[in-house]
Amino acid sequence: MLNSHELAALLADLESDRVERTISTNKTDKFAEAVCAFANDLADHRQPGYLIVGANDQDGSPAGIEITDQLLQNLAALRSDGNIQPLPSLTVGKVALAGGDVAVVEVQPSHLPPVRYKGQVYVRIGPRRGIANEQDERRLTERRIAIARTFDAQPIPEATIEELSLPLFASYRAGVVAADVIEANHRSLQQQLASLRFFDDQRGCATTAGILLFGKNPRFFLPGAYIQFLQMPGVALTEAPIDQQEISGDLLSVLRELDSRVRSGNGVSQDKVSALREELRHDYPEIAIREVLMNAVMHRDYQSNTPIRFYWFEDRIEIQSPGGLFGEVTPDTLSRRNSYRNPILAEAMKALGYVNRFGYGILRAQDALKRNGNPPLEFQIEDNIVLAVLRKRIP
Repeated sequence: MLNSHELAALLADLESDRVERTISTNKTDKFAEAVCAFANDLADHRQPGYLIVGANDQDGSPAGIEITDQLLQNLAALRSDGNIQPLPSLTVGKVALAGGDVAVVEVQPSHLPPVRYKGQVYVRIGPRRGIANEQDERRLTERRIAIARTFDAQPIPEATIEELSLPLFASYRAGVVAADVIEANHRSLQQQLASLRFFDDQRGCATTAGILLFGKNPRFFLPGAYIQFLQMPGVALTEAPIDQQEISGDLLSVLRELDSRVRSGNGVSQDKVSALREELRHDYPEIAIREVLMNAVMHRDYQSNTPIRFYWFEDRIEIQSPGGLFGEVTPDTLSRRNSYRNPILAEAMKALGYVNRFGYGILRAQDALKRNGNPPLEFQIEDNIVLAVLRKRIP
């Protein structure tokens, strides 16, 4: 984050493609568009951009606005509310200047451009912020291909466009890209797929994320991309399962199948609340199972040939994800910090409605278990796996 001297120097200069000033404190859309534009770094400065709240647009002088904790929290929440995709790297702070305080949002250039806010790509051209045109998006897409680091962004050379279900993509696109953008779109289907990071236009093949989301047979290219489901009659794996299934296919089909199994397998009991009233409660809160499953699907290592294991015992549910913890996440910070092994997949799951806010899934699961009367969620963490255990509620 800038110190007060560096910030004063920026404020004394004109606005540019790395600096935006505003005296507004409640225009969330304006803030998010600015963050999106800085993350895209169209000019390829490879340096952070700065949104400065509380500074006059014309001369950069502090406007004397009170910089509250709530304002800083609102600015920080731009990263986690899921409307900016893929997630930008940003820091937020308050800086005291001679003329008053300002809030500063420092935004790092994205490694996975183009970055979108509510389906639109925003860029800065000099001091102006606007919607990217087709050429801008093409430049950003080509840059991403050159620097892509995550496995879900990597091309699969053998996966031609014929391996993708184009109706599935059309349905997805309608949900994540603004209708007026689609209507005005003159790009080829390959270019449209590439702009959303599902296709490598230069190599003429789908990316890992494209195959996982829209592939006709994802396991042909990614053998571990399925979920092994077992329902056991007892508490150990030594007995014959009641039900077993390898759940595979495109991601949306997999998620729908998981939803169906959670609803059908979750037992219900009656709790006596008072002399005149009883309350129905499930063995497990569905939201807790769902959050842990979504976490496993979103964060697993798709380079591994090992599937996600979803084992439903008489007294517990075990969900095992291959890959171990990733990035900045440690066993101590698991419930409050996220690093994304598969950011494109995470973006798609948010767009499909299977993830509400990033970074809150484990907390939501723990809270739901507590309110339902279940024991706390347990984790067993090793280098190459994460095992989550949900214990059955005992009436």
